[in-house]
This record gives sequence, C-alpha cells and structure tokens, in this order.
Amino acid sequence: MKALLVSLFAASLSSSVMAQPAATTLSMTCNQARQLVAAQGAVVLHTGPTTYDRYVRDSSFCLRPFVLRPAWVRTADVAQCPIGGVCRSADTESGN
Repeated sequence: MKALLVSLFAASLSSSVMAQPAATTLSMTCNQARQLVAAQGAVVLHTGPTTYDRYVRDSSFCLRPFVLRPAWVRTADVAQCPIGGVCRSADTESGN
C-alpha cells in the first residue's frame, strides 16, 4: 500500500512538473522566492542548472506518509534562504 501511494504521488508530481515551467531561485531574491512559495502553496523551483525540488508553504501540501521538513536554498542575494519546506518520507529521517 505504501509503495502504491508513493508511486501515485510521484506520478502526480512528474505530470505537474512537466506542466509548469520552473523558475530558478538563483535569479530571485530571498524575499521573492519566499513570497512565491507562500502565494502558490506548492511550487517547483530550480536551485541550480540541473537541480530542482517541490517547495511547499505548509504540511497541508504534503501527502501522507510524507511530512514537512524545513528547506533552505541559494538565492541571488542569500546563500541560505529559508524558503519554506519540502515533503519527505517520515522513514527517511528515522533511517528505516
């Protein structure tokens, strides 16, 4: 059951990633990046030429069994901008 949920989440994430062009945090100020996540609730942002992730405003944007983990990204003006969070498996933290 857990594998099915993860597969469904990955499928929905990949289709939404393809549907929207991703902005890059390297061309935004920290405030702009934070405001974008706050306004959208969940947004895919590039953090480098080949790296990206889905950043969320709060845990309501994470499907179970995922939990919210704080996230910091590099922006045009700040090396460690607290952008919001990312949804991660609760098992990842516990080492299971």
